[in-house]
Amino acid sequence: MSERAMTQDAERVLSPLRTPRAAAWAGIVFSVLLIVSLVLLRLATPADPGTVGAWLADARGRAAVAVALNLIPFAGIAFLWFIGVVRDRVGHREDRFFATVFLGSGLLFVGMMFVAAAVAGGVIAQAGSAHPGSSGATLALGRNVTSILLNVYSIRMAAVFTLTTVTIARRTEIIARWLTFAGLATALVLLVGTGISVWVELLFPAWILALSVDILLAGARRPITPRG
Repeated sequence: MSERAMTQDAERVLSPLRTPRAAAWAGIVFSVLLIVSLVLLRLATPADPGTVGAWLADARGRAAVAVALNLIPFAGIAFLWFIGVVRDRVGHREDRFFATVFLGSGLLFVGMMFVAAAVAGGVIAQAGSAHPGSSGATLALGRNVTSILLNVYSIRMAAVFTLTTVTIARRTEIIARWLTFAGLATALVLLVGTGISVWVELLFPAWILALSVDILLAGARRPITPRG
């Protein structure tokens, strides 16, 4: 093998992996899937978490909830890709402290969202079975656990993730300035305003959607560096 061929092979081995530009779509995919899931859940289930009643006996309502729950895993996968896209934009300017909080809050958000979906899936499966041991108290407990996980803990982690992302973006100037102000407002509302309306949680995927579009447009404007 020639010396030039050996050098090219060594460069291919030692060169870092490059983030595919298609990964910038991950935030958009996450936002769309999560918005659809949350809207289906809100329309198919009663506002009061303690109400078990008729919605569990409605086959169409249970089917809508099942579709929403089946979309959540794919939303979580896309969100993990989105975290990678943001870290790629920050690059060598990444601060260890904020990077730790950013990554930790993002992983906790996904984890608690998955747990909430799993509990809700168990409630639907229990309601759809003809098991004589099925009780309203058990179903109400599952619904309350799901609601608390999703509307209290998971949303608070989403607020921390948003606030950390905004802080990193403000220091590194990787996104438009109006997105930082919108992110601060979103984080504040998610932290203290979840009891105002059940639709408040849609602010998080909406902000991620705007941020992803900004990242995608910035990537399209960035010149492609030819490989040597």
